[in-house]
Amino acid sequence: MELFHQLISDRLSISKNQVKNTLTLLNDGSTIPFISRYRKEATGGLDEVKIGEIKELNDKYCEISKRKDTILSTIEEQGKLTEELKQRINETWDATVLEDIYLPYKPKRKTRAEAARQKGLEPLALLMMLQRENNITDKARLYVKGEVKSVEDALKGARDIIAEQINEDERVRNLIRNQFSRQAILTAKVIKGKEEEAVKYRDYFDITDSLKRCTSHRLLAIRRAESEGLLKVSIDIDSEECISKIERLIIRNNNESSKQVSEAILDGYKRLLKPSIETEFASLSKEKADDEAIRVFVENLRQLLLAPPLGQKRVLAIDPGFRTGCKVVCLDEQGNLLHNENIYPHPPVNKVSEAASKLRKMVEAYNIQAIAIGNGTASRETESFVTNQQFNRAIQVFVVSEQGASIYSASKIAREEFPDYDVTVRGAVSIGRRLMDPLAELVKIDPKSIGVGQYQHDVDQTKLKKSLDQTVENCVNQVGVNLNTASSHLLTYISGLGPQLAQNIVNYRANNGAFASRKEILKVPRMGAKAFEQCAGFLRIPDASNPLDNTAVHPESYHVVEQMAKDMQCKVTDLIADKELRAKVDINKYVSPTIGIPTLKDIMSELDKPGRDPRKTIKVFEFDKSVRTINDLREGMILPGIVGNITNFGAFVDIGIKENGLVHLSQLADRFISDPSEVVSIHQYVMVKVMDVDMDRKRIQLTMKGVEQS
Repeated sequence: MELFHQLISDRLSISKNQVKNTLTLLNDGSTIPFISRYRKEATGGLDEVKIGEIKELNDKYCEISKRKDTILSTIEEQGKLTEELKQRINETWDATVLEDIYLPYKPKRKTRAEAARQKGLEPLALLMMLQRENNITDKARLYVKGEVKSVEDALKGARDIIAEQINEDERVRNLIRNQFSRQAILTAKVIKGKEEEAVKYRDYFDITDSLKRCTSHRLLAIRRAESEGLLKVSIDIDSEECISKIERLIIRNNNESSKQVSEAILDGYKRLLKPSIETEFASLSKEKADDEAIRVFVENLRQLLLAPPLGQKRVLAIDPGFRTGCKVVCLDEQGNLLHNENIYPHPPVNKVSEAASKLRKMVEAYNIQAIAIGNGTASRETESFVTNQQFNRAIQVFVVSEQGASIYSASKIAREEFPDYDVTVRGAVSIGRRLMDPLAELVKIDPKSIGVGQYQHDVDQTKLKKSLDQTVENCVNQVGVNLNTASSHLLTYISGLGPQLAQNIVNYRANNGAFASRKEILKVPRMGAKAFEQCAGFLRIPDASNPLDNTAVHPESYHVVEQMAKDMQCKVTDLIADKELRAKVDINKYVSPTIGIPTLKDIMSELDKPGRDPRKTIKVFEFDKSVRTINDLREGMILPGIVGNITNFGAFVDIGIKENGLVHLSQLADRFISDPSEVVSIHQYVMVKVMDVDMDRKRIQLTMKGVEQS
């Protein structure tokens, strides 16, 4: 374990003590959000990303350690484990190097080399490799017996053994790896006869690109087309140069034996070595592309989950449609469904007056404060219809992304929430709730269905799920949840809770009424001291008698705040309300063996803005009314838009029509940027200029360069 601490410390450039303390907390059952928020003294203030990296590296080294045990055991069974080899294996923590060391000893299926050994040709191969024998043919005659029918059979078998030895030689493998890392060229060609079927991949029909410079989205697209049987893909290097370098390493003479070895090198390179290293680099490049795609996905999801909420307002939500009409629902401040019905303001029904009358009546009857409109089919028409109405009060109108709403409406969660309503009602409710609190609603949907990444079905699914789940957990705990209104699904993501405890909390709430304090959570069935420690700081009770129950101050630190109030000769409520009073508090007086300056600073920050939501304030947005379809676009137009998705090559912007436009990475700013997230974020309102419109491919090129942003 000490060794792991040092390895991780070196890898992440943090102190060994930080690593040790973090792993101790993780092994003790603490969650990443809890450690990053409430154990800063132990970790030296590491954030959730760095803590996650420590956990990941520790898991990786544990796996390598297990692999070493298997390798050592296998080699020992063969009677080939020397002290030097054992030491080398024990000192190696690079998985690739470890497998290279093991390769010569790895049990093999019956290879050509193994067949030659069984024919007794290994001594001939060893003689060849010495490269001292000028007349190796004569020596080969001694091996013509049994299954070896001729001199050529003997020489060929010996060459097979040498070819395998060269493939398993660490120096040779590293030499070729080095060539691949510097020179590898990715080639893709469309498979003959598949041109029409592969039309969406036509950008890759005949390309040659440097593997190390090939972007992740490009590589993933090519690999997807390959898996669909539409492209033939290969990774190539200058084979002549590689063979020449191997010969310089292996060939030590110029005689008949050396010529046989040279022939074996050529065969070994083409048949064994190149395919092996090519597969390795194909896997490595795919893994790198996966990691980049997942990184972008995670950042987009984080931005989406932390999008500004409207808050607890009475909302009328509309799922727009033409033929089937618009499904309308009215929700109270907690998102409970009060009423639902259909209106038909659009063709082919065109009951405009009736729809307007119904809409006004619902706004009045249910005291509606804001209207949410889904951004799917008929969205612009519905927005225009709604904004043209005269209501008896000022009503804010928002267009809301409905990506994934249909997934939610047909889900088990939706059926449990609304067993007596169909999918259309559930979908409209989801749209309204997304406006009120995007985080609370979006956690009910598989992140892959929210539509904020690319190639999510092509990347490593286990790694993707792990990263997305951790992102959701981090976001939920960063914001915190109202203990008396949160759904069981939202509570599931709170540190220390899980599906069972979350449901127990909801059941307890239903049977006993609202929680009056955080301490009351301990009465929930199966809520132990450890689970309470992990979750309490992330749960909020707005109307609790103890004001600290509506803050991120952990109950374990309440005594510190109470002591501060006592020293200031006031109540805790006075300390929260009076900024001047707080300014007189000397936090250094409250440092203890368990509470240090980082925690005390967090406490003071929380007292400054108790119960605050870290998310920004939502703003009303309007698309350009003159643009309804792609046909309305003209080069040079400057339009308002909403960033809908971010990739590593740019941002897709919704400008109020069916097709989203792309702002390429090079068009996001007047300066050089390497990551779009430096400039834009999901759901950000931006101004863009139309550069080019490709009507055939329905592609819109936009720019933000030289465009003033409001």
